[in-house]
Amino acid sequence: MTDAIRVSSPITGTDKTMSFEAGHLAQLADGAVLARIGDTMLLATVTAARSAREGMDFFPLTIDIEERAYAAGKIPGAFFRREGKLSDQAILICRLIDRPLRPSFPKGFRNEVQVVGTIFSADQENPHDILAINAASAAIMISGMPFDGPIGAVRMAYTVDGEWVPHPTYAEGDAATFELVVAGRALSDSVNADVAIMMVEAGGTEGSFEKYLDGAPKVSEDVLAAGLEASKLWIREAINLQRELVRDFIADRGPLPIFPYETFADYQDDVYARVESVGGVALTEANKITTKAARNEALAAATASITEQLSSEFEGRAGEIKAAVRSMTKKLVRRRIVEDGVRIDGRGVADIRPLSAELDLFPMTHGSALFQRGETQVVNVTTLGMPRMRQQLDTISPDEFRRYMHHYNFPPYSTGETGRVGAPKRREVGHGMLAERALVPVLPSEEEFAYTLRVVSDVMQSNGSTSMASVCGSTLSLMAAGVPIKAPVAGIAMGLVYEEGNYVTLTDILGAEDAFGDMDFKVAGTADAVTALQLDTKIDGLPADVLAKALHQAKDARLAILKVITDTIAEPRSEVAEVAPKIVSMQIPIDKIGEVIGPKGKVINTLQQETGADIAVDDDGVVGTVTIGAKDGRAVEEARRRISLILDPPSADVGAIYQGRVVSIAKFGAFINILPGRDGLLHISKLAPLNGGKRIGQVEDVLELGQSLEVKVDDIDPQGKVSLSLVGDFPDVVDEAPRSRERRPERDSRPERDSRPERDSRPERDSRPERSGSSSPKSSSFEASFEAELAGEIGDLGPGGPTFSDGDGGGRRSPRPRRR
Repeated sequence: MTDAIRVSSPITGTDKTMSFEAGHLAQLADGAVLARIGDTMLLATVTAARSAREGMDFFPLTIDIEERAYAAGKIPGAFFRREGKLSDQAILICRLIDRPLRPSFPKGFRNEVQVVGTIFSADQENPHDILAINAASAAIMISGMPFDGPIGAVRMAYTVDGEWVPHPTYAEGDAATFELVVAGRALSDSVNADVAIMMVEAGGTEGSFEKYLDGAPKVSEDVLAAGLEASKLWIREAINLQRELVRDFIADRGPLPIFPYETFADYQDDVYARVESVGGVALTEANKITTKAARNEALAAATASITEQLSSEFEGRAGEIKAAVRSMTKKLVRRRIVEDGVRIDGRGVADIRPLSAELDLFPMTHGSALFQRGETQVVNVTTLGMPRMRQQLDTISPDEFRRYMHHYNFPPYSTGETGRVGAPKRREVGHGMLAERALVPVLPSEEEFAYTLRVVSDVMQSNGSTSMASVCGSTLSLMAAGVPIKAPVAGIAMGLVYEEGNYVTLTDILGAEDAFGDMDFKVAGTADAVTALQLDTKIDGLPADVLAKALHQAKDARLAILKVITDTIAEPRSEVAEVAPKIVSMQIPIDKIGEVIGPKGKVINTLQQETGADIAVDDDGVVGTVTIGAKDGRAVEEARRRISLILDPPSADVGAIYQGRVVSIAKFGAFINILPGRDGLLHISKLAPLNGGKRIGQVEDVLELGQSLEVKVDDIDPQGKVSLSLVGDFPDVVDEAPRSRERRPERDSRPERDSRPERDSRPERDSRPERSGSSSPKSSSFEASFEAELAGEIGDLGPGGPTFSDGDGGGRRSPRPRRR
């Protein structure tokens, strides 16, 4: 086995070290790198086909992240106890890797490439997503593939003190108000080279607006731009470490293998020249049509006409003709934007399409809204649920639950096409998570609003930035559902065209402008703070002043959209919908949780059955939380009243008679609930009247759970334990004890114990022959002796066992404990 090549470097401003190791694991892959920060470790591998598949007209790059449960010392919770489909978090990491890697391969490269990241160790402190981006780039760098790298990445956290911290732990990220993931590449081979930012994924943290109220600085456009600039230092460190790995790898293993490949042009120059001469005018006029459907129809007609005219001249090259038409369309659109300041649909570069919003579309939903921007239309529905409806996460991260879920659906009819409908694709997962990230910072805490929240965004029609329309519509539906969000959130998609040294920023881009532009970025936020950002650029380097201008232009658009939202609904409704569950929460001492739940859940189940409310009990190790929910508010109030009585039960009075209910049965008697939160013991010795005055062998012979009966409080001991007796007309107790003793000598051939004079003469036994008198002494003596017998047989009955104020059960010996 060969020795591994290892490189490591301290991370500036932290006590952490990033390391890469190659040449030890997965040596049959084209490239394999084991990366580590802290005790988080993962292996990134890359393999590629040596030729392109015939007919392949795009770059087939696949990214997979395999989160092994053993990395966190867990066994998967699924039925088969093994890992299944990728988690949403893993899908997001795949997208984070894909976005900077894909444009770094040569244009026209068509070989299939697969990157697989396997998480071997997750220390629950250091996230593995940034490590995965750097490791994937490093693996490609030592593979010999054509790649314009390395790509470096870093996560930054904005603290409550207004500082950007690199590579934060999970805990540091949660304590911050904003997190920023940035990837880029160096513009030269110098160790101090400037860095071109290629990808940004950012968002506010849960509870960040509460931190703002406590004095933490808000994340504005200027703060965000400063964070992007600061990130370049740590991106450069990751790039330099990868270069060091490549140098050491070559020094130890020799030159990197030469990867044979060829690039494929979508069309040849002769085809483009003829398309321009034959169809230039038709394409120019078609691109001036402002509506999407009519424009697409005109472009399709022009393309068909051009293809027909050139088919004989370029026989068998119809694909090249169509590709040339698309390329020319892109050139016309970009030229018109840069030279004339006019876009495809006739708008200026900073204009927003017409906006509209509607509420309460569907009667049985808890909150619904429709948001429309031009030809982009999204329906958003909010559903409120009990806390137990939160999503339980079976991942290797420290997060265990997800209280707010945002799901995004993009059906094929939204673009006027046919297609597959079913499980969400990675793009849909990514768009939903982006919208979720934008809204999490403004959501109320669970203490303020106990509901679990789910928002679904269904795209009805699409022509640009449905993800940001989902943010706007979700704000509307949350407010309509009565969710007390801290502030409305709006989102806008921006674009940029760079042509002949000119940067032109576009507001509210169309789908075609997204495809034809050089950068697209989406910004969401409130009137005075950014809550989410996603950026991808195709050009090398973005001047700081251009980025700052674009961010401020996005804020102007965001404010305009917020006005439409607040004109539709000024603030969250004060009450949830009639069809939504009504939920209240109350904190209880942690030692009272058992009383609310009851043995085997009997108390809480009874409360739910009798009130119709849904009751959940949870705790954080310090205090318990009871959450009560029901569609009928009266059921909620009744359940809360009963729980309050359990926590502070009313006192029973000695001699008082109560109508009780059997709530528990033991060998020594039955526990009767006589008041809310107050039970008493009806001892087995006092149940004879229910059996015709005869002693009973088992409590179950005469009583059953839930049975109602009238009882009297005989005694309450200093510990508050209540002793009960039956109330009513019952036959006298028939004492069968003497007959039982008379039969013993015949069975055992032993002398009768009671005949021994020394025992008969004991004072405490003198009362035993007085059968005709009061039964109280006899009952008390029996109770005490029975208690002693049980204690000897099964041990101390504990605080729930019977306690009596008189009688000593004299003379009966406790049997020896049974051997287990």
